[in-house]
Amino acid sequence: MPARTLALIALVALTACGTTSEIAAPAPPTPTVAVSPTPLSCSARLFAGLSPTQRVGQLIFLGLVNNQLGQAERTAIQSYGVGSVWFTELTNAPSSYVAGVSAQVQALGGPAAGGIGLLVGANQEGGQIDQFHGPGFTPIPSALQQGSEDPAVLAGQAATWASQLKQAGVNLNLAPVMDTVPPGNDQSNAPIGALQREFGHDPATVSAHGLAFIAGMHQSGELVTIKHFPGLGRVVGNTDFAASVVDQTTTPNDPYLGPFQQAIAAGADLVMVSTATYTRIDPQHLAVFSPVVFGLLRDTLHFDGVIVSDDLGSAVSVASIPPGDRAVDFIAAGGDLVTVKTANLVGPMVGAILQRAATDSAFAAQVDAAVKKVLELKVHAGLAGCGAA
Repeated sequence: MPARTLALIALVALTACGTTSEIAAPAPPTPTVAVSPTPLSCSARLFAGLSPTQRVGQLIFLGLVNNQLGQAERTAIQSYGVGSVWFTELTNAPSSYVAGVSAQVQALGGPAAGGIGLLVGANQEGGQIDQFHGPGFTPIPSALQQGSEDPAVLAGQAATWASQLKQAGVNLNLAPVMDTVPPGNDQSNAPIGALQREFGHDPATVSAHGLAFIAGMHQSGELVTIKHFPGLGRVVGNTDFAASVVDQTTTPNDPYLGPFQQAIAAGADLVMVSTATYTRIDPQHLAVFSPVVFGLLRDTLHFDGVIVSDDLGSAVSVASIPPGDRAVDFIAAGGDLVTVKTANLVGPMVGAILQRAATDSAFAAQVDAAVKKVLELKVHAGLAGCGAA
């Protein structure tokens, strides 16, 4: 065989061997990366430890009739794991009495609610709604008087009032009122103006002094609730005593919503929604049952905290609606915390929420989201903790 032919055969053989070697070589193994599960948030872990009934109990804000933990309230807390209570009466009892009731509530309610502490609320606004004015509580002037003070001075005063509430075991103030009453309308505006509950007669004054009140409360570690969204300053009747209270003025972009917007931006913890009807926002529903009102609050004003109802127990404005429907409709609209003044309505409300959730997955998801909102607030307030993960 000619040398040239032999050389060509050898070259082809070497090339083929090299190619075969490259193809046959095994690929290096893909390294295995361990993926750790995303840890649950504290509120999600607390949620997981609650029974279905206890979860719904976190959505109930129960009144303490006569400012005491009576048998009816005890039964409601123990049976349903009610997670929040509020003092219902104006009183000149000393701070020590209020602290004693608050301590009884926490001792009873904590175990019933999976060891999670309770929100304990009061309407400590000032003036005629100065709920606690006995020994140990500094007398608080009306909001209208507060609105005439320098905001910096008001903030300092509010810090003192908040520290007194904290010492009495009250961790949630159902104040400040961010409603604006137009000039000259005080006497005709039964729920706010006639009681001097507004800081002033224009949104700027209400905003400045409402924010000062919030800053002082927060300085002493007190949670605050701004109310009564979207405003009761331009109605005539009081929803506690009138069957139909209608606002025909407030719009979705109304300047009178400004104080609420600014208070939310300043860190308001809860927003209370009224039981009036706002014909230029949603003429078909009371505000507490209006998805439009809740959408305005969540999507336009960007409030991400707990939405609490005005009273859905004894208020005349909701008396014609079955109690269970009141609670279900509020949650379905987007609410979180159901205010009910008397314990006899807790069972029907909890039962109705559980029943609806069992057959309506979308509603069940809303219930779960509301419970987690309340638990997040409690973690923030130091009322619930998860310890080490």
